[in-house]
Amino acid sequence: TQCAARRSDGSRQWPGGRPMSAHRSNGAPAAWLLAGVTCLTLFALAGCAGGPPREPIKTVEYVDLERFMGDWYVIANIPTFIEKGAHNAVEGYRIDEDGSIATTFTFRKDGFDGELKTYAPRGFVEDRQSNAVWGMQFVWPIKSDFRIIWLDEAYSQTVIGRNKRDYVWIMARQPTIPEADYRKIVEFLAAQGYDTTRIQKVPQRWE
Repeated sequence: TQCAARRSDGSRQWPGGRPMSAHRSNGAPAAWLLAGVTCLTLFALAGCAGGPPREPIKTVEYVDLERFMGDWYVIANIPTFIEKGAHNAVEGYRIDEDGSIATTFTFRKDGFDGELKTYAPRGFVEDRQSNAVWGMQFVWPIKSDFRIIWLDEAYSQTVIGRNKRDYVWIMARQPTIPEADYRKIVEFLAAQGYDTTRIQKVPQRWE
């Protein structure tokens, strides 16, 4: 796998030996807050959209959180505003001592050599029976809907969806997945009520 490796001191490093911390943006706290507010606004606008309520989307029956942790390559998505033009997008999860999920989302903007963008929301498991329903918090106290709706037995492919069917993330432990698997997931999402014409593949290239 090309996912970030864990070093002896507990930190992680990306392929090529560079520590993950070296890839983080150098923005000031105000810039991080602005990024979080942007995400929050997008989710809030989606939540205020008109139309009748949607039937809750079905999640997987159970998620072993320890197995789910680690890095996931974003294979395709219905992107939020901040994700448009993303290349080499990776989402990583780590369970903190308080049980919350420390999340790191990184990508290159508009090209493989583009500006590195890094976001660090925090996940909160809201359904402890399944571990499949989280609230993802960019700015306190609001949490956005985050549901694990597809997960293969090997924990190598997953899909994160939302009840509103507005955004979706197809992710895998490797930068690519077989085309047959991708088509199967897209067909699954169509059956869940997603407009699959909005799904876009995320360019991944690791050398």
